[in-house]
Amino acid sequence: MNLVIRFVLFALCVIFVSWIIPGISVSGFLAAILVSIVLGLINALVKPVVYFISLPINILTLGLFSFVINAFLLMLAGYITPGFSVDGFLSALLGSILLSILGIGVNKLTEEGKF
Repeated sequence: MNLVIRFVLFALCVIFVSWIIPGISVSGFLAAILVSIVLGLINALVKPVVYFISLPINILTLGLFSFVINAFLLMLAGYITPGFSVDGFLSALLGSILLSILGIGVNKLTEEGKF
């Protein structure tokens, strides 16, 4: 049940980000749920491989390259998921930063048993 609540809250975060960041659009709540599932799968399967491959450049940039990786992964989710689009790198960068901050809040809410 906790996992379902996380996906629903993260879907609400995706809708919020689409309202705030120009260039990110989601067609509805069902598409936002699908985006949260796709992003969860991307973060679990693709992100560790990409981080491992880009470890040298990430070390050279003192971790700032991870923002670029997150932006490209958000663009990948926009390419895969119907009803969700990300137009351009800057929108993806700003959207990934905002989603990361909101995702931390969602994790804190659901970890502490408030839901």
